[in-house]
Amino acid sequence: MANLSRLYEFLASANPQAAAQTIQSLTKAPARIGERLDEFEGREVRRLLIRRYGMRYELISDTLYVLRIWRTREHR
Repeated sequence: MANLSRLYEFLASANPQAAAQTIQSLTKAPARIGERLDEFEGREVRRLLIRRYGMRYELISDTLYVLRIWRTREHR
């Protein structure tokens, strides 16, 4: 839960409503949602788009690690 709080604080600095919706979506969703990224062979790395944000995460055992979060309007 501490990581979700940190994620909320990070997102809320730009958009509190989107931050709340993102956290709600993450807590209600099954662990293996989003597109699996084949370039990370041997790892369970996935990409998920939630409203205006994209997230890349990795599952190791029962732990979800957020690797990257970006606004979908950014030029990356």
